[in-house]
Amino acid sequence: MADIFDILGPIMVGPSSSHTAGAVRIGSMARTLLGERVVSADILLHGSFADTGHGHGTDRALLAGLLGMDPADLRIPNAFEEADKVGLKYTFGEIELMDAHPNSVVMDIVGESGLRLSIRASSIGGGRIMVNELDGIEVAFDGSFNTLVIHHVDEFGTIAEVSRLLSNYRINIANMRLSRHRRGGEALMIIETDQTVERKIIDWIREFHGIAKVTYYDKNKEAEYEA
Repeated sequence: MADIFDILGPIMVGPSSSHTAGAVRIGSMARTLLGERVVSADILLHGSFADTGHGHGTDRALLAGLLGMDPADLRIPNAFEEADKVGLKYTFGEIELMDAHPNSVVMDIVGESGLRLSIRASSIGGGRIMVNELDGIEVAFDGSFNTLVIHHVDEFGTIAEVSRLLSNYRINIANMRLSRHRRGGEALMIIETDQTVERKIIDWIREFHGIAKVTYYDKNKEAEYEA
């Protein structure tokens, strides 16, 4: 069953929910997953994003999201100027991707402390997005659930330890996806939950052995923070 968002589309500034609202959300999600202010971004557009993105304002929308704006922000048409004001350096180019959604983008971003993130994401219609890859690891999440993104070492017991803590606080796991580069190497745990995950729980997960980074997206508040 379609909800009212599917029928009417998002409240937004711009001519296209896919090319504008979705692009803003991709930029915002990238900023969230980086966990700090973005100071530089190399942005590569694929498919329809590359062909018609400038006319639809996709380039400005992606920058607006990286700057922390939402799809209804009236500053989106002036995102280039807003980026220049705060010293956000950016480049745009094109890329050909295999088996990717036509509204796809690859972004390599750097934060104020030097943190780096590579993300591939797509705008799938009606302002909805899908994150397809993080730092070379294939993933699949769209921000429709409260979402924990946990970078960790692939070793025995880590997944069980995180799951047990969530269970102890009666947090139901709606979806879980696990990815890794290689056995014993860097791994990524994506956990989507029905309930809000409190900050203290995220702090405890961060202290577990082998955990490198935890980022949390709260869908109820449309607010994100990194632990």
